[in-house]
Amino acid sequence: MADSVPAISVPLISLRVGLPQALGAPNATEVLNRPWTSAIYKQAVAEPVWLDALNLAGDAQADQRNHGGPDQALCAYPAVHYTYWAERLGLPLAAGSFGENLTIGGNCTEADVCIGDVFAFGEAVVQISQPRSPCWKIARRWQLPLFSQWLQETGFTGWYLRVLQPGLVSPTDVLHLLERPHPEWTVARANSAKYEQRHDRELIAQLAACPALGEHWRRKMQGRTDGSLPLNDDANRLVGPNAGQ
Repeated sequence: MADSVPAISVPLISLRVGLPQALGAPNATEVLNRPWTSAIYKQAVAEPVWLDALNLAGDAQADQRNHGGPDQALCAYPAVHYTYWAERLGLPLAAGSFGENLTIGGNCTEADVCIGDVFAFGEAVVQISQPRSPCWKIARRWQLPLFSQWLQETGFTGWYLRVLQPGLVSPTDVLHLLERPHPEWTVARANSAKYEQRHDRELIAQLAACPALGEHWRRKMQGRTDGSLPLNDDANRLVGPNAGQ
């Protein structure tokens, strides 16, 4: 455990919630326009909202097999990345464009936070559990088949948080770092271990052994270490039904 905790306070740009909705056109022939269900379209909240162990009030996940659960109660995305994507894609991206609950300000990125970081957030206490693994729904939202792949390649993924203490949270709250038990595992390094250094089994095993790592990522890393999962098993998540004919 780290001897001291850095004085880190992270402001919010936006706090957002959304419920699953049916999207797409029933008779569409173009794959990216076909029917799908998602809660990726989230609306900003202006007043305090309750955060429990699974969700903000008014928030939910459509695909609860791959999304949601205690390790994915909140999705955070750094606002600083929006300039990069807007320029690269020529799209009017703004807070909430990636379906995140928390748009993080203060130039804070995946390189600045760590797996296991514990933050005071309003009345609640939250902890970073794992990087976000981009899925095909981001690509479909923006009608860009390779967008999810680009997110993964850049490492501009954002991250998930679990809730250690429920409570009221507000869009004007600032997240204050309370604990940093695993300073060696920035979110950026975890992403690199999974995607860029996937052949380094020792590194993957070290990540799997991090006690604060989310269970979904832990199973993936353990599977790669013991050979029960392939080193590259991301294609279906990134493409999904977007590959349909």
